[in-house]
Amino acid sequence: MLESAYEEALAYEFAQAGLVFERQRETPLLYKGVKFNCGYRLDFVVEGELILELKAVSELLPVHHAQLLTYLKLERRSMGLVVNFNVPMLKDGIRRVVAGDLFKNERPSRTDLRQLVLFLCVFVSLWFKTRI
Repeated sequence: MLESAYEEALAYEFAQAGLVFERQRETPLLYKGVKFNCGYRLDFVVEGELILELKAVSELLPVHHAQLLTYLKLERRSMGLVVNFNVPMLKDGIRRVVAGDLFKNERPSRTDLRQLVLFLCVFVSLWFKTRI
């Protein structure tokens, strides 16, 4: 399927799971105090923290990793996921991208584990629904 189809389905699953998310959020480039709209769009920001970049490609390339790394830097976030749905097993299509400790929250919230579990449940649910 197309990436846009997975995006629609994932937005539905996030809403059903009660997760707070933003979809196709524009993010500007801040250069010397000036904001530039360079066309950067985040596929998803889940629970205000996790940036999710969706793909439906035959193979994840270094450019996909670099794209998410750019988003992490622009948003001052430490971690995100690139998810490629065009794989036989979804777990093989998920790549964690880390920007290092520079943007890491000093005090992680107690809901971090809950959010991660909900997020993973949504992915599993979506994966099985698309394969049936």
